[in-house]
Amino acid sequence: MRILVTGGAGFIGSHLCETLLKDRHEVICLDNYFTGSKRNIYHLLDSHNFEVLRHDIINPIDIEVDQIYNLACPASPVFYQFNPVRTVQANVLGVTNMLELAKRTRARILQASTSEVYGDPQVHPQKEDYWGNVNPIGVRSCYDEGKRVAETLMMDYYRQHQLDIKIVRIFNTYGPRMAINDGRVVSNFMVQALKGEEITVYGKGQQTRSFCYISDLISGLLAMMNAEQLTGPVNLGNPSEFTILTLARKIIDLTGSKSKITFNPLPFDDPSKRQPDISLAKNKLGWNPTVEIDDGLEKTIHYFKQVLDEF
Repeated sequence: MRILVTGGAGFIGSHLCETLLKDRHEVICLDNYFTGSKRNIYHLLDSHNFEVLRHDIINPIDIEVDQIYNLACPASPVFYQFNPVRTVQANVLGVTNMLELAKRTRARILQASTSEVYGDPQVHPQKEDYWGNVNPIGVRSCYDEGKRVAETLMMDYYRQHQLDIKIVRIFNTYGPRMAINDGRVVSNFMVQALKGEEITVYGKGQQTRSFCYISDLISGLLAMMNAEQLTGPVNLGNPSEFTILTLARKIIDLTGSKSKITFNPLPFDDPSKRQPDISLAKNKLGWNPTVEIDDGLEKTIHYFKQVLDEF
């Protein structure tokens, strides 16, 4: 098939492009390089089935495709708060443009939504039927509410135009090709530990997250895209839950770092808990993450060592 991956030069997008090429699809990677990097896709450029377009989905595009994976949106607070208006536009104008493209070509479209649609959840773990606890006017709302509107648009095109849609809610994902400056907890801790700097933990470090290795997430995205009679939303994430403080100590141990842990004030609207209920993905997709946290962290640490050695 001819498959469009928006945000294809990003952390998740580049791994998805790589897997699709291995499956012998023709892949169009679209990215504006705000958070994506050409470094992530250099090794794919020699493939005759791989095409790269520099483009922002806020602007319409007219190409012929069979499937669309819409991953185009800054996903870390550092980047989505840098230009919050642009973040909202990516999730409203950009998603509308991708839906119009899918409508014209009759392509199946998958929207990469997020666990952030649950906000600071009052239900734990989070199931897909939970409507969330989101601040609509906070500093994170450009992303949280933007992704909620994106889901609304997907469902409205499904109901109004009978579009073939898929919605996945991605929980914290980590692995090689994460940006060293993206501000997410795994990359922050690893860079600080490898540099021997203080590990910055916010609050008391008792807030929890669940971390899914990139290869597990990619298999979930493919399973969802190729599932019949299932629109979603479907949670994709690893249900193993850790406190942030536990993660910091684990990374210090795995890197052999002598870094000390310091505690800073908790950012505004930072969720206290995050854990996916993946019963739906297990039952409908036969999907279950398999990579243990220590194995995934070691592979990611190896990647960051290589990147830091280049600087």
